[in-house]
Formats: sequence, structure tokens, C-alpha cells
Amino acid sequence: MSNSQKTILIVDDDTDYLFQVKHHVEKMGFNVVTAESQREAESILKNLKPDLAILDLMMENEDSGFILCYKLKRMYPEVPVIIATAVSAETGMWFGISTEQERQWIKADQYMEKGIRPDQLNREIMKLLRI
Repeated sequence: MSNSQKTILIVDDDTDYLFQVKHHVEKMGFNVVTAESQREAESILKNLKPDLAILDLMMENEDSGFILCYKLKRMYPEVPVIIATAVSAETGMWFGISTEQERQWIKADQYMEKGIRPDQLNREIMKLLRI
């Protein structure tokens, strides 16, 4: 299956960041569907099973990304999820998925701080999609 047959869902309430990531992922050859909120993404997921999702953490609520990730994984457990966030820079709080306890409640497959370089994002997408 070529990249152009794979769909990546990107959810972020920062429209500038959303546009940048969408543009980059499209340049990698993927179809991209975007949403600007948890609610919009949940609506999209009723009719679309993405091959991978990139979610912001803080949208309508401080934990929108965690909730959306949890719901997505309940619907489509095999879909890899990257949470991309600036929460540490904005709040000083740090999250991760390196311990078993963190993985119990953070259902993401990868957790990245915003400021992600395009080559880093490429590597993570390719690794998670096993391309």
C-alpha cells in the first residue's frame, strides 16, 4: 500500500500549526484529514478509520487529546496515535509514555513535544505505520 492510500488524521486547535503539519504530511504523500477540536475529530471518526492520528493534547479542555486518544483506541485499537503537544512549555507539567503506569492512562503510541522537526515526524510516522 503506497502512502497516498493511507490517511492521517491531524487534530489541533492551533490552525497555523495544523496547516504546517498537514502540509508536511501531504508532502510525504499521505492523504490528510484535519479537525480543529476534539468534538470535530470525534464526528470525523464516526465515518473514517485513519491509518494514523496526530493529536494535540490541550484543545477545548486540558485533556482533550487524552480523551480523544482513548476514544479512538476503543474504536480502532490498531490505529497508531502520536500526541504532539506544547504542554510542558506552556504549563511546566511533563507527561510521557515511558512507564507502564503512564501507558495505562495515556493510550498514545508516541508522545512528542511540539517543535518536532519534519525529519523526526517522518521517522515516527514511518515507524508506526511500519513502512
